[in-house]
Formats: sequence, C-alpha cells, structure tokens
Amino acid sequence: MTHFRHAAAPEGRYERGSRMLTTVDGPAGLEVVENLAKSFPDFARYVLEFSFGDIYARESLGLRERELATVAALCAMGNAQPQLRVHVHAALHVGCKPAEVVEVVMQMSVYAGFPAALNGLSVVREVFAEAGIQLPLA
Repeated sequence: MTHFRHAAAPEGRYERGSRMLTTVDGPAGLEVVENLAKSFPDFARYVLEFSFGDIYARESLGLRERELATVAALCAMGNAQPQLRVHVHAALHVGCKPAEVVEVVMQMSVYAGFPAALNGLSVVREVFAEAGIQLPLA
C-alpha cells in the first residue's frame, strides 16, 4: 500500500482508519483511497483519518448499522451514485443481507422521494448483478 500520510498526521488515526476501511470495504476501499491520493493526498488522508479512523471506529453502532445508514443517506442525496455503489458493496461485505439493502433504499422513497429511491434501486441492481446476487423479491 502506498503511504500518503502527511508528516503532521497522528499515526493512530491513520492506521486505525486504514484498518477500518479494509474491514468495511476490503482491498477495494484502499484502492479507491490510493487512487484519490494520487491527485489529492490531503483529502485521501482526511477520508482515512476522519471518516474511518474517527467515525467508523466509534463503538455505539456496528458496521452493519453504519453501512445501512450510509446507504440510506447516499440514496437520499440523489447525486452520489458512485459513492452509493461503493457503500452497497460495503454493506454486503460487512454482513447486510441483500433484502435489507433493498428495503433501506425503498424506505428512502418516503423521505427522499421516488426519483432518489429509483436511482438507488438502479445502483443496487447493478451491484447485485456484478456480485451474482439475485434481487430479493417480496
């Protein structure tokens, strides 16, 4: 792994962030951050240290709950399909059931509107197809 840690960055946050990112996203997560670091090393460090080293490492929620919340938020935003794709993969990686992911996205139709939910379901369909997961039918 390419290290792009800023000299003044506390090592604890960086290392904890790398470990949490790998736990959540597997090797694909580190690859995304490493690619980001090629152009924006400071921002890549912020993603590792703050998002994963500080927030994801908190103990009050498990990784499943964090990923379901993240999928819901990204879906509701309606303009974050690339990030939603990453976090649908992550939700599955940390043990969320496909039906849970679908239900969370469907729930967003009530709070974010049908267009946001439809766009989210489109991302879910693509991710599930790539992973060889059958769409859960009610």
